[in-house]
Amino acid sequence: MASQSKQADKINVAVVGGGIAGASIALYLSELGINVSLLEKGDDLVNGPPICHLHAGGNFYREISDQQCLTLLAQSVDLLRLYPFAADYRPTVLAVPLHDGGTAEELIPRLHTLQLEYQRLIDEDPANKVLGESQDYFRLFEREELEALALQEPSQNPQSLEQWMIPVAKYVDLDKLKFPLILVQEFGLNIFRLGAGCTLSLQKNPHCQLLTNCAVTNIIASETGQSWLIDYQQKGANKQAEFDYLINAAGFRSGKIDDMLGFKRQRLVEFKAAYVARWLDSDCLWPEVIFHGKRGTPNGMAQFTPYPGGYFQLHGMTGDITLFDEGLVTSSEQSAQPKLAEKFLNKIDYQWSGQEMVTRTDRSINLLASYIPSFKSAKIGAKPLFGAQQIPGGDPTLRAADVSFVNERYARCETVKASSVLTCADEIVRQMASCHLIDPSIKPTRFFPVTQGISEQAINEQAEKLAKQRDYPLSLAHLNVAKTPLT
Repeated sequence: MASQSKQADKINVAVVGGGIAGASIALYLSELGINVSLLEKGDDLVNGPPICHLHAGGNFYREISDQQCLTLLAQSVDLLRLYPFAADYRPTVLAVPLHDGGTAEELIPRLHTLQLEYQRLIDEDPANKVLGESQDYFRLFEREELEALALQEPSQNPQSLEQWMIPVAKYVDLDKLKFPLILVQEFGLNIFRLGAGCTLSLQKNPHCQLLTNCAVTNIIASETGQSWLIDYQQKGANKQAEFDYLINAAGFRSGKIDDMLGFKRQRLVEFKAAYVARWLDSDCLWPEVIFHGKRGTPNGMAQFTPYPGGYFQLHGMTGDITLFDEGLVTSSEQSAQPKLAEKFLNKIDYQWSGQEMVTRTDRSINLLASYIPSFKSAKIGAKPLFGAQQIPGGDPTLRAADVSFVNERYARCETVKASSVLTCADEIVRQMASCHLIDPSIKPTRFFPVTQGISEQAINEQAEKLAKQRDYPLSLAHLNVAKTPLT
């Protein structure tokens, strides 16, 4: 153990990886006055798996435990307080198809549990009321009410939960669903605005050194064992720097860092993709809609995520849409890095084949059109959103995970969902304090003045810049609803 603690600005921390986890942790530590260097191999930040949803309760995932759902709820509240500018404040509708073995009624006890927990979080801190009133956390809609709503015209500015349901009532084939349908206050999470906010905050904070286009080539412990020597390449130059503490936030490549250091770790890596369609026949503001289904089957879960301008992000949890044969791999005794097939690495690092992009997008459109018949007229809107995510351990259904430690000076960020990043950062601060690497008076925080001082105009401009750089429509950098939730 270190013999004496250091002040925040006397310790130098390296964060390897600038995805949502690494960027958020670097932001968090720099807001505490801790000196951070963020090393990211790419051109910009938060460019990984297709984030599009704030899992405020985990209601997508019927198969996970209630405890994971409660954890995701609390973590999502925290994330929304940090990144309010990245939230699309529109609800999500959960629907159970007739062909599915489950029922909507099976979800209701968990929803009541989440509702009570949300109220407890509000009682604990009124600033946690970011999902609207707790009594409106979810709302049930029976068929009779939906048929009445179908007679109304959709609104471009919904002013009630009932108005949000009009497009669902009007355009979804209700004959294919079980009832009730469930509206829940799980919002969208815009990856471009989130990346914009992280970038602007880190650029502004004097305690952060942002190193993009920076590929880590090797890491070794110093002779004293009290620091890390990191070799990296940046713009063709070989460089080395020394750090007191190392955070591995390299996402699905986290195992490569473990291998450099000789540390074992069991983990899974899964490649996934979402698809972008444009539906010009749509003239209303949609909620997100989830059609439940068994993962990996032809009737896997279908996800319909709206953006401005008639764009929709689509997931189909089937083997020929979002999921891929050989897309889920595990680590081995010889390496902590699961080995994805070259065809997936080529997609991540280079590009898709045009034919596969078209074929899988068409399949996703057809899957959603089986529930929303008029969606059949939608066309491909952009290249897919894609990436690989790590899952610590061996359970592919794990969704709530945060951090693990090997010693006093090395932490692995192991978030599966974006909402877990602040819990991860909290634990890292506690661990550094308990080991006297920083003064124990430095505590986890939810106060981020630099981040909260970034203007809406600056975020919007940077988000559009990121979308353009990545060759996506500017609409994907915008919000449908930039205001607090409706009750």
